[in-house]
Amino acid sequence: MSRSVAFLYRPLRSFGVLLLLAVACPGLAAAQEEAADDGKLRIICFGAHPDDAEYKSGGTAAMWAAAGHHVKLVSVTNGDIGHWQMSGGALAQRRTAESAAVAKHLGVTSQVLDIHDGELMPTLENRRTITRLIRDWEADIVIAHRPWDYHPDHRYTGVLVQDAAFMVSVPFFCPDTPPLKKNPVFLYSSDRFQKPYRFQADIAVAIDGVFEQKVDALMALVSQTFEGGALGSAETMAAAPPESKPELRRQWLRERWHKRQSSEADQHRNALVRWYGEERASQVKYAEAFEICEYGRQPTAEEIRVLFPFFPEVDEGATK
Repeated sequence: MSRSVAFLYRPLRSFGVLLLLAVACPGLAAAQEEAADDGKLRIICFGAHPDDAEYKSGGTAAMWAAAGHHVKLVSVTNGDIGHWQMSGGALAQRRTAESAAVAKHLGVTSQVLDIHDGELMPTLENRRTITRLIRDWEADIVIAHRPWDYHPDHRYTGVLVQDAAFMVSVPFFCPDTPPLKKNPVFLYSSDRFQKPYRFQADIAVAIDGVFEQKVDALMALVSQTFEGGALGSAETMAAAPPESKPELRRQWLRERWHKRQSSEADQHRNALVRWYGEERASQVKYAEAFEICEYGRQPTAEEIRVLFPFFPEVDEGATK
């Protein structure tokens, strides 16, 4: 299957809807038609807070973006209690700006929803919001948390995205937004939780080539990376290098992400072997991993290589 087969999975809007948009808003209609016809993948990643999608998928997002594909990182809450020293609208604005700065470094788009941190619920209204976002992005791939997690916002982000996995194609659910003609592939980002079952890496992506870019991007998440976020303290903040020493700050942050992403590669080495082959997989230092949600479209191995076009062509038999 050639890379161009990605077209087959793109949910195209009906001619009638495009015509209506062309009359009501010709600029928007032209932009949507161009997006549908540019031959590029469209990926939307949901995180509960303005750092989660960046942490979990930032490297892979940068690789898609570098290849010209369209990636959007969405924070489902505004993060307004995610700091030990400040909160409310000021913190929400700060974290939205941090998320936007990360997205700029990665070459992707970002959006932060105005839902209070710690108060996300799997309501009908929120299900509609998630469904509309996936439809509006015309997603080929949707990424989110698994619905088993220590944080309720993480859990309910996973539930909401799962609930949207069927609804995105149902015409009379959110009829104000045209349904997708093809169900996207829904993926879970990795986690460490064991019950009801542990994360299973169906896909692992080597991010060695963008690891430094990811570290540079995450430097913008100052409230979380250097100030400790919701569970920080004056002592936590003092333990990080000061803002006046950016090179030391970067090295400090790099050491932490070296441990995190190398651990990801080591834990999911078998998945790396499947997609890169034994020899190349053994050389991978840093990785991000994903599990295929059973509620969306179930891709074949060949289709996964279309959706992850930076995977090398390997002999499937040689990796078993």
